[in-house]
Amino acid sequence: MGQNIVLTGIVLSAVPVGEYDRRITILTKERGKISAFARGARRPGNPLIAAGSPFSFGQFEAYEGRSSYTVVKADISNYFRELTEDLENTHYGFYFLEMANYYTRENADEIHMLKLLYQSLRALESKRLNNRLIRRIFELKTLVINGDYPNVFSCLKCKKEEHLSWFHIESGGTLCTECGKKVSALPIDNSTLYTMQYIITSSIEKLYTFVVTELVLENLEKIIDSYLESCMDQKFHSLQVLKENQGFAVQMIKKNDFL
Repeated sequence: MGQNIVLTGIVLSAVPVGEYDRRITILTKERGKISAFARGARRPGNPLIAAGSPFSFGQFEAYEGRSSYTVVKADISNYFRELTEDLENTHYGFYFLEMANYYTRENADEIHMLKLLYQSLRALESKRLNNRLIRRIFELKTLVINGDYPNVFSCLKCKKEEHLSWFHIESGGTLCTECGKKVSALPIDNSTLYTMQYIITSSIEKLYTFVVTELVLENLEKIIDSYLESCMDQKFHSLQVLKENQGFAVQMIKKNDFL
């Protein structure tokens, strides 16, 4: 058995194993995404209970086996309790965890993804920003970190950097006013264009420092939804649950307004 290592990270998912154990997935600064066993994490009073819960962020002491790690000690510094006390925030949070799980890999440099995930969960807790905007910032910056983001800085055809008025989903980027007339593309206003450029180029620490109007947010949502649908075949269960709950909330609001 090798020497124990200390990893800093956040629990992405936890699955029961046997009567008292959990198998957890942790996104770590040092080893990327890892799979680990937390022995006795489901036993009342066990010190690893916190280590077996999604959203738990801190330091995990573990030893490495042939195919997985075993956590022997955990020092959790943030449980994101405020996030999990709000149902909508929880749904958004689980979607962020699931998306991070999809994009990250073992033994890869995932420090930027870890930082983005942590800051995004904190943004959900703070209630300063619209959760819908937080989601779009997280999605677009995730694409940036993984090199799949669209080009919104020049026209894909003529290469001009001015008058970018269209977003072409299939090509993955913007078109100028003239080039966009020749194809089927989504309109993109200047404020939405600037918002996407800011998200792509800004540091993670500066991402959650701005607000947008409802019209800009709707334009941003339409473009990012269409782009993700074109470049990703993964369906996220947490996102479906989020949509269903939001749809139910809208129905209740309309019903109450009618009454």
